[in-house]
Amino acid sequence: MALNPTIFKTRSLTAAVFVVVMLAGLLWNPWSFLILFSIIHFGCWVEYRKIMVLIDKEYSGASALHRYSVMIAGWCFMLYLVNGNLHLAGIALRTIGWWGCFGFLCLLVAGEIIQYRTASIKNIGRSALGLLYISLPLALLTWLRTKFYGSPLPFTDRIPVLMIIGSIWINDTMAYIVGSLIGRTPLSAISPKKTWEGTIGGILLAIGVMGGIGAWIGPDANPFSAGHWMAVAAICAVTGTLGDLLESKMKRMAGIKDSGSIMPGHGGFLDRFDSLLVATPFAWCYLAWVIG
Repeated sequence: MALNPTIFKTRSLTAAVFVVVMLAGLLWNPWSFLILFSIIHFGCWVEYRKIMVLIDKEYSGASALHRYSVMIAGWCFMLYLVNGNLHLAGIALRTIGWWGCFGFLCLLVAGEIIQYRTASIKNIGRSALGLLYISLPLALLTWLRTKFYGSPLPFTDRIPVLMIIGSIWINDTMAYIVGSLIGRTPLSAISPKKTWEGTIGGILLAIGVMGGIGAWIGPDANPFSAGHWMAVAAICAVTGTLGDLLESKMKRMAGIKDSGSIMPGHGGFLDRFDSLLVATPFAWCYLAWVIG
């Protein structure tokens, strides 16, 4: 697959803007992180619902109360996993998140009963799948971002999330470049443009680069060894690729090319964060074990 200069330039320019916005949200403080990933959360949910409606027309019949309640409940779950040191108007975000999640899930069920005189198990199931696919990973990412908030080591609270997102960025970029230059063997019929050469190259380069970064930062500001950086990179590169294939399968079932058009050359929110959504729970399990 030849490297198209025009496509590569468009992707590079929009990716540069994307990286600046992401890094500002990630590094500034926990509040900037919450604002950034709240936008990502709702953007992913809007696109997820559009895809589900195209796959199953019955889902379009879900009440407005159902549609908005499930999105807000998922967002409240993100707040629930925030470090207890963060407060809004004197109330811990964890407390707001717990009651909000409980209340809006109750409204979801109420909306189904009002609409259909009974709860539509099928609609609730698709919404529950969205909570697992979108809200849970972003909530776990929020937990990692705020876990070390207030630590005396500089940037310690930012490192776990940067490990995950950095691994995915490097893997995606290197897989695209390597696959474009030497890719010959298709990885899967689900995504014909992906190749085994690009996938393997992306994984190996992600592991090497992230291991180098972990070693370069050193123990004075980094609670994780280079080996942990490499392990997270391996987990994210492999599972992130599976996340990309999963979203490609969903789009194929829905009969669309992109989930949205928020970024020229990159598609929508789900197109941009499909790898992150699947990789985060696996990386969280590893990092939670290491932290513990």
